[in-house]
Amino acid sequence: MHVNSQSILNKIRQQSPLVHNITNYVVMNNTANALLAIGASPVMAHSKEEVEDIVSISSSLVINMGTLSKPWVEAMLLTVKKAKKLNIPYVFDPVGIGASSYRITSAQDIIASAIPQVIRGNASEIAALAEVSHTSKGVDSTMASKDVISAAQELSENLNNTIVISGETDYVITKNQVTEITGGDILMSKVTGMGCTATGIIGACLAVETDAHLASCAAMEIMAEAGSLAAKVSNGPGSFQMHFIDKLYKIK
Repeated sequence: MHVNSQSILNKIRQQSPLVHNITNYVVMNNTANALLAIGASPVMAHSKEEVEDIVSISSSLVINMGTLSKPWVEAMLLTVKKAKKLNIPYVFDPVGIGASSYRITSAQDIIASAIPQVIRGNASEIAALAEVSHTSKGVDSTMASKDVISAAQELSENLNNTIVISGETDYVITKNQVTEITGGDILMSKVTGMGCTATGIIGACLAVETDAHLASCAAMEIMAEAGSLAAKVSNGPGSFQMHFIDKLYKIK
């Protein structure tokens, strides 16, 4: 693993940062287990009555709009505003943006309330968010990551943040700085929520590394290495999920 990634992973294991997740029903268990496996402490709190208190004691925040509802959007808006006030970094995952006007509006409201340090999505999601394309096939990417680099650079420039495009090849983009990350395995695309897991791990890295570009690169390298190692001992998507968590835990 790259030396920066190893250093950041070591910090996570030493500090066990509290990572506040407002994520979706589909991936809560996967994300929590992945964060525990790398040494972070996840909390999955989404009630608007408590989110401001929870984020106040957290080291970072993960906002994932996979399964939206009005109360959850209200909670997300309260939380990002509180995080901004307290200078707590957060990563935003605009799952399925472009699939509905509600998702587009919700994403715009979240970003308007507080610009995230990092936005992670697949190529279609980043393209839609950048208003290059408003067509998206649900939560699956129908575009190649490399085709969206210029749009992501413009988005990063406008928001003054870091954009991560995940896919067969991952790209971490901060304005003119573009880092390409390869690795992983095709099995990762056969398991739901792997992108959401990546977003969660970015959140953990942001908790211990102030440079959003470095934190994002570390997270995607961790994902790629664990995915590659897990695939070597897996018989299919089911066993891959189990081995992926094991490899995250044992990764050096």
